[in-house]
Formats: sequence, structure tokens, C-alpha cells
Amino acid sequence: MTGREVHFDSGGVRCAGWHFAGSGGAPRPAVVMAHGFAGTADSGLQPFAERLRGAGLDVLAFDYRGFGRSEGIPRQRISIDDQLADYRAALATAAALPGVDASRLVLWGASLSGGHVIRLAAGRTDIAAVIAMTPMTNPLATGAKVIRQSGVAGALRATGLGVGSRIAAAAGRPGLLMPVVSEPGGGGALALDGCLTSYLGIAGPSWRNEIDASIGIELSRISTARYARALRTPLLVQIADFDRLVPAHAAARTAELGRAIVHRYPCDHFDVWPGNDWFEHAVADQLRFLRRVLS
Repeated sequence: MTGREVHFDSGGVRCAGWHFAGSGGAPRPAVVMAHGFAGTADSGLQPFAERLRGAGLDVLAFDYRGFGRSEGIPRQRISIDDQLADYRAALATAAALPGVDASRLVLWGASLSGGHVIRLAAGRTDIAAVIAMTPMTNPLATGAKVIRQSGVAGALRATGLGVGSRIAAAAGRPGLLMPVVSEPGGGGALALDGCLTSYLGIAGPSWRNEIDASIGIELSRISTARYARALRTPLLVQIADFDRLVPAHAAARTAELGRAIVHRYPCDHFDVWPGNDWFEHAVADQLRFLRRVLS
């Protein structure tokens, strides 16, 4: 990461972030961004941050507790509540950066964090804009998609591992780990054909191909509908029409509830990330959206 490394406290845990100072005059808007499902800040966020910085915005990209260069135990375990708390702490950190206009903060999220940012912005008056790229917003729709792809037997095996991991954690033992991504049949949380190559294409040096097996239980808690309805902040939702991981129709419904500006791309989930065909389209739409709502 070429940004300046910064650290901040979130619930007593030291989290790592990278500050990309904008090229414009102060006071400047600031974008706070974090990765999606088990990702780290050095896994594809920098190209987005560099483009936003070049447009005159400050950017703070950070790792959640337990991931990447942030501290926190247990490692590699996703907690929706903890990740939301880390975002709030990162927002406070960004608001205090030199040259930043604390009344013009932007929340940026992708996939899992695309749902987070919608939840976070609801009810806040200091959020000037929200960008949700291929957001995960509906656990039932996502679960149905997973069952169609992995089969009932595969879903039941994953659920059994998740329950076992929760039991181990409650007894003070390490949780059970599974691959984040694998070839089909390899036992990964993401195991569709091509997912392993796509994820490794953006993976940074701090990323680990491990995730606590309780992830399926945790993801069942995701729901953004009521937060989208309550949102009064300008919202951009970017949808991959052929997304095999996040149902496009669920993201579209969330966009409708949030009265969002919507851009759709004829591609799969990872194709809007750096190094893929639709990255330039996705980041250009983000910049146009921000120029419009922040001017």
C-alpha cells in the first residue's frame, strides 16, 4: 500500500489503516473503505483509493480486527457487529485527519462491506454519500444461491462445521477454519469455478486463505432492507448482472428501497475489481457520482 499507515482503536483493538491524502485544497471530503468477504486492504483496494485521491478526496482504507495488519484475536473470524464497530472507529479517525471536512464523509463498501455501509449510513447526518459495489444485502437470497450452487449436502456440511466452530469457541478452544476460496469441491466458502483464480488475482501479501467455519451462521444475520428504507444519504449501488455470489435481484431491491442511483454491468462478481474488464467502468461511475453529490 502506498498510503501512509495509520492506526486507530476500535473496542480496545488496534486496527491498521492507510491514509491516501487528496490532491485538492482543504477542507476535503474523505472516503472510508474496507474490503468484503475475508478481504484485506492490500487486496485490490489501492487502485480504487488512488483514483479517488487523484480526484481530490482523502481516502482511509483499513483492515478489520482479526484480519490483515490489524490486531485482534481470534484471527480470520468475521463478526458483523465487530466489523460495523471498526467502520465507525475508522469514520471517526478519518474525520480527524488534517485537511478533511468532517461533514463530508463517504462510505465505500464492496460485497459484504457493501451491505455494511448501507446499515452504517442510516440515521447519520455526517455521511455525504454511500457507494455499495455488488453489495451483499439479503441472507435468504444469498443462501438460496449457495444451496443451488453447492447442493443441499454441501450446505449441510458447511453448517455442521459452523456449529462445531461455535461450540469450540464457547469452550475456549480455537475455532474451525476452512478455505475462503477453493476449486469446486475443495471445501472453500467460495467454491465456484473460477473463484479461486479471481480472488488470487487481487489477493495482497497479508491475505490468508482461511476463514472461521462459523461464517455461514454469521452471514445469516445480514439484512439491509430497513436501513435502506431509512437512508437519506445519496447512494450509488453497482450491480453485476451475472453475479454468481451475490444475487443481482437482491441488490436491485435494496437499491430501490434506498432510492439509489444504479449502475449495472454485464459481468460476474469479481469483474469490477482491478485487473478485470469492468474495473474502469466501475471506478469511473463512482467518480461521476461523487462529483455530482459532493459539489
